[in-house]
This record gives sequence, C-alpha cells and structure tokens, in this order.
Amino acid sequence: MDISYRRLRAFIEVAKSSTFAEAAVNLHLTQPALSSSIKKMEQQLGGRLFERNTRNVSLTPEGELLLPNAIRLLRDWDNTFSDMQNLFAMAKGQLSVCAMPSFAESHLPILLAQFHRAAPNVNIRVIDIVMEQVINEVTTGRCELGFSFEPERKDGLIFESLFQDRFVVVANKEQAAKLSQVPLWRECLSLPLVMMNRGSAVRSWTQNKLQQYGDINIVAETGQLSTLGKLIKHGLGISIMPSLCETQMKSLGLVVLPIETDPLIKRIGLIRNARKGLSVSAQKLWDLCVAYYGD
Repeated sequence: MDISYRRLRAFIEVAKSSTFAEAAVNLHLTQPALSSSIKKMEQQLGGRLFERNTRNVSLTPEGELLLPNAIRLLRDWDNTFSDMQNLFAMAKGQLSVCAMPSFAESHLPILLAQFHRAAPNVNIRVIDIVMEQVINEVTTGRCELGFSFEPERKDGLIFESLFQDRFVVVANKEQAAKLSQVPLWRECLSLPLVMMNRGSAVRSWTQNKLQQYGDINIVAETGQLSTLGKLIKHGLGISIMPSLCETQMKSLGLVVLPIETDPLIKRIGLIRNARKGLSVSAQKLWDLCVAYYGD
C-alpha cells in the first residue's frame, strides 16, 4: 500500500480542523485538491475516515483509531530525515577512530581539537591500541579510521601517508653514557635489549635491522611501548623505537639518541576500509589530517 506523506499529513490536518476549507488553508491547498486527496486515501484503505456535512467534518470510529498512529508515523518520518540531514551537516553523530598509543598521545589531540572546532556536535570515540589491532579494527569495520604505521600488507585497506618516522635509540642515563651521541647500529648490540613482543611490526623492523649488524641479546619483551620505557628506566636494557615516542620517553627521564647512519624510517598515516565509504564526519577528519600534514 502506497499512502504518501502528503496524504497522511492532509488526513491529520483535516482531523484537527472543523472544516475542509480550514484545513485547505493551513495546507496551502485548494479545497477540491484536499478533498480529492482524502477520498483517494479512503479508497486505498477501503472505508470512510470522515463524516462530512455542509457545516463541519468529523472522524469516523475508524478515523479515530488511525489518528494517533498517523501522528506517530509522521513524527517518526520527520525525525528520521531530520537526523539524516544533521548527520550530513555534521550537526550530530558519533565518530570512532583508533590509533597507536604513541600517536594518540602525541599527535592526535591537536587533530581532534581542530576537528571539534569544525564539527562541535560530533561525539568522538578514541580507541588507543597497538598497530596490529588498529589494522584489525579498521578491517572489520568497528572503526572508520585508524592512525598507524604503513601496513606491510594492505589487503582491503587504503593507506594515506601523513609523515615519516625515524626510529631512535632509547636508554637510561647510565646506558647512554656507554653509547655515542649519534650511535651506530653495531654499538647498540653491545648492550642488552628490551623489545616489543614477537609478531609486532615494530619488533620485526627493529630486529631485522639489528641482525644485519650482528647477534642481538634480548632480555625482555612486552606488548606496549610505554612498558618498554619503564623497563629501560630500571636498567634492563636499551631499545630501538619510533621517534613518535620521544616526548613520552623523555618524560620518564630517558635519553633519546638519533640514528643517522642507515636509519630505520617508516611512514605513519591514516588507514580506512577500502570496501566501505566514509561517513561525512570521517571524511572531514581524513581531509583535515591530510591538509594539516601537507602544509
């Protein structure tokens, strides 16, 4: 059954009015056009909705039953499309993003502050998780956007590079005193190492690079870069990690040293699901990030 929005609205307006003439004025219709619309609706439903006479109009018992449901349907219709307009205008909504903790702590706040100024009514949900979980959240569609190192495999993903990260040596003061101000990879092998867990991209990159220069002595491993910092602080070993963590490591009183010879450089950027389009708010954040790092 195809009863249009206009006919439903016409029915409600006539029900609220004492005459067809009054309802027609309120609807900005001619009286014959309104009468025709109501008559077609009655034909579609199979019975009369109004009792008519020369002076006034009133609802039949069936019309009385229909009225509250018609009002609810019209309200739901208006609310639904108003909500959609708000989403497209970013006047309301929710956006879920995931980011590596080091990025979430260092770069993400300024980006989200800019986004909030552009879309103040969009609620932002941030999930800070390791790189591998960022990729999984975006691949499965639980998050629209992720901030991550460039994945080695991009099946089903789109990656947009934002900037490059040069890995650094992180040590406590006693360990740093045993290294050059700009250490070589071979020097790092002279001290015990603490590293990310096996299976993580950061572990793979750093271990492969170190093994090009000799044997490595790994004394501890963990799943979080923040935990690595605490292990270094207590003297278990040094580590090689993204410079993204520099501020966090220095806040622990650690020393951060650059690697200039044969540096380990990886790209950091945005990832999205290649099989799904972005919402208006997600596209706005994507474009904002690209513009911010492109300037």
